[in-house]
Amino acid sequence: MRCGSLRKRVNRNHVHDHYASVRRAVLVAFCAASLGACESKAHGALVKVTIPPGASVRTAADSLHRAGLVAWPRLFRYYAKYTGKDHDIKAGTYSLRNGESWSQLITALRDGEGLERRLTIPEGWSLVSIVPALATSLGSPQDSVAVAVRDSALLRELDIPTETLEGYLFPDTYIFSYGTSPRVAVREMVTRFEHVWEPAWDDRLQQLAMSKNDVIALASIIEREARLPEERPVISAVYHNRLRLQMPLQADPTVEYALGGHRDRLFYKDLDVESPYNTYRHPGLPPGPIASPGKASIEAALFPAAVPYLYFVASPDGHHEFRTTFKAHSEAVQEARRERREHASRE
Repeated sequence: MRCGSLRKRVNRNHVHDHYASVRRAVLVAFCAASLGACESKAHGALVKVTIPPGASVRTAADSLHRAGLVAWPRLFRYYAKYTGKDHDIKAGTYSLRNGESWSQLITALRDGEGLERRLTIPEGWSLVSIVPALATSLGSPQDSVAVAVRDSALLRELDIPTETLEGYLFPDTYIFSYGTSPRVAVREMVTRFEHVWEPAWDDRLQQLAMSKNDVIALASIIEREARLPEERPVISAVYHNRLRLQMPLQADPTVEYALGGHRDRLFYKDLDVESPYNTYRHPGLPPGPIASPGKASIEAALFPAAVPYLYFVASPDGHHEFRTTFKAHSEAVQEARRERREHASRE
């Protein structure tokens, strides 16, 4: 009896396995037919699909179904499981095309193809920081991005007298679709700058007897100097006053730019670096911007505060002390140094 029961169970298992194999064969055949139908379609418009973090293939299939990319989400799940590709799905917002096969869709979700890239450029970043960040976001070589920021066509369009788009890649958050080229991304960032620039500001340029490049250069210095928003117009006034009196700007951020990047501390020897961007050695504004200024700094450059200050020094807490005379400024510098020493001793 036991042997007979065992044979019956074996037979039932054999039959079950047989039907399971048949069902899988039918399923694969159906999926293959579906895939062939999908692949025969011409690729259509891009469709956005959001896959939430930690999503299973079921959730992904439902999202693709709602977007109109998958007609049979349950069969899509079976196909993903049968092909062993029902795991390692990457979350995010995708731009996928109508007509893509199930194989292409699964590959996209696993490899991140079509995944939108989000990039935030903070105010005050220079190309030294922007180029590698943009390259990483786009998945492009840094050399390709470095070439794009020297786009001669864009430089001519903006009438920029410098060799790069430094200062004209507007600081903001960008979302780039998969496959966006560095040249297209850079043009979008310049276009954002053009949208921010208000037409009425062109009249203001004439009143100030400054070019747009002059204003953006000044705005970039203000951006790097200001720590408190309310101080931007006052810092701008200091530089406007110095320009009017033909005094050197003596802006530390321009020296840092000439040296190739940020310095926690500048030494007297640094002030002698030979560069047209060194405003300690060369009078007037630098040849171009030293960073990407935000709209508030551009407005401050265009509309400085009505104050007589010619000097300022940063205090340890980030605010600036403004003075009209060199004597008063020297006293403020000594006080700032004393505060820094006290602050350092407490740490």
